[in-house]
Amino acid sequence: MMLRNAAGRRAVATAATAVSLALALTACSGTTKDSAESGSAKAGSSAKADPDAPLKKGLKLAFLPKQINNPYEKIVDEAGIAAAKEYGGTGKEVGPSDANASSQVSYINTLIQQRQDAILIAANDPNAVCGPLKQAMKKDIKVVAYDSDTAKDCRQLFINQAGSEEIGRSLVQHLGEQIGHKGKIAILSATQNATNQNTWIEFMKEELKLPEYKDMELVKVAYGDDADQKSFQQTQGLMQAYPDLKGIISPTTVGIAAAARYLSDSSYKGKVVLNGLGTPNQMRKYVKDGTVEQFSLWNPQELGYLGSYAAAALASGQITGAEGEKFKAGKLGEYTIGKDGEVILGEPTVFDSKNIDSFNF
Repeated sequence: MMLRNAAGRRAVATAATAVSLALALTACSGTTKDSAESGSAKAGSSAKADPDAPLKKGLKLAFLPKQINNPYEKIVDEAGIAAAKEYGGTGKEVGPSDANASSQVSYINTLIQQRQDAILIAANDPNAVCGPLKQAMKKDIKVVAYDSDTAKDCRQLFINQAGSEEIGRSLVQHLGEQIGHKGKIAILSATQNATNQNTWIEFMKEELKLPEYKDMELVKVAYGDDADQKSFQQTQGLMQAYPDLKGIISPTTVGIAAAARYLSDSSYKGKVVLNGLGTPNQMRKYVKDGTVEQFSLWNPQELGYLGSYAAAALASGQITGAEGEKFKAGKLGEYTIGKDGEVILGEPTVFDSKNIDSFNF
């Protein structure tokens, strides 16, 4: 779907192999009785999927990001809102200005009162939002998590940007190659409760247990709370505490941009390797000035687009969220629902000086 450099292809291939061996994390399994029943139960009724049902006109969708001023999630949500227009629906973005665990709750309650047809949420905490989301499902409002999942029984679908294992392991693989598999490293994450961040970090730690990383040491996981200034300060703190640090992985677009800004104007520029997840427009200047060699991400516009069509398919009765069901996502084509209602967008792209100018988001 997207361009990748050679190192990225090798890393993705390695991670993809691991994912294919871990069937519990793939979307390849067949439908089981238990998964079909759980999909129907979460939908709030015993209705069965009708794959031939047309998408309903006039559907109302609401996107609830981790925080309203997050530039990455703005890209995702705007693409999903634009997609709604393609099938005759409407969308909007609402949400808190901070990424605290419970900040999204009041917005969910309001969206229930407004009788939205679907709520799409990037959860700040997997459990804090569960109560109101279950209330939404009881009222036949469809719930789709995207980017960062809720607890599995609090939504019908989770639109995952890429396989979680693939993301976590590949970031370590990339950094390991860059620092010669030697030295101290740190992770700069978002919030301590963020489902996606914590899942990726667990796979990073698993990757680091492999023999080729025996000379690499993870000394700290820092949290910038997806706030630019705090992430900047956390990077500064890491360098003060570990002046011999060789690399930082920041699996958050806010964090990697803030870390790059700090490193670009410090004595550590060119000495400390920064890798992680970022958008090309945020990171372009840091790639071109030599602060960052490479970073990764999926296409956030496609993530929002897929989430919008998945929500519409749910609200139209084409799918219930059960494993093995299929739906069409406009120009992206057909997708199959995997285990626990997970739908995977695709593989991440590695950006570097050779390809970064080919992307604009």
